[in-house]
Amino acid sequence: MNWTPDQPIVSLINVHKSFGAFEVLKGISMDIMKGEVVCIIGPSGSGKSTLIRCINALNDIQAGSISVEGQEVHDDNLDKLALRKKVGMVFQQYNLFPHKTALQNVMMAPLKVLKQNKVEVEERARALMKKVRLEGKENSYPGELSGGQQQRVAIARSLAMNPDVMLFDEVTAALDPETVKEVLVTIKDLASEGMTCILVTHEMGFAREVADHIYFTDKGVIVEHGPPATFFDNAQDARTREFLGKVL
Repeated sequence: MNWTPDQPIVSLINVHKSFGAFEVLKGISMDIMKGEVVCIIGPSGSGKSTLIRCINALNDIQAGSISVEGQEVHDDNLDKLALRKKVGMVFQQYNLFPHKTALQNVMMAPLKVLKQNKVEVEERARALMKKVRLEGKENSYPGELSGGQQQRVAIARSLAMNPDVMLFDEVTAALDPETVKEVLVTIKDLASEGMTCILVTHEMGFAREVADHIYFTDKGVIVEHGPPATFFDNAQDARTREFLGKVL
């Protein structure tokens, strides 16, 4: 496992995933380089969320290979905690602890899982709250925050583990239109700082603006992929063009 930064930080080779008899991923391959921002788009039920859940071993796979920094993710001997420290994930639902303040939510994993020093963890958590533009909300409980603010706390919580890769699974899907922008701005900031980001998203304008590469999936396969300019303005596949015609 001698991974070097000139190799893909995340690599998927011919990945197959089924739930019972239903095959959700039918041979997905992609390479993501360090610092790259990749957006995965496609109709509902095309396997996008399953795909990124396989990257941090929340879902197992039936065939193929997924590696992060050269480490095979679906190796039986893999330390999943070590993997999830490297690969942060933010979900559509914020899953914050309602009885903990925003700051306590951000501090929990480094304290409980990584057993880090409380003073250092708090200092970093406060810096992360500032980073996601929530300075002054440290002592607010989730119920006192808007959906967009809760989602930014969830992003800060994921960043508290110091990941090398961030996965975002339709993180704006449950938000009102006014709060979507503040979450997207936060992700854009991370991307501009060089964080490797893999996003499943319906926000096409955002994908065009921040992505280095777009993948369009349908019925468990990658139909087409390319840099945003080529992908949006000169899609080659009829299925891609049909999808873009509906969403743009």
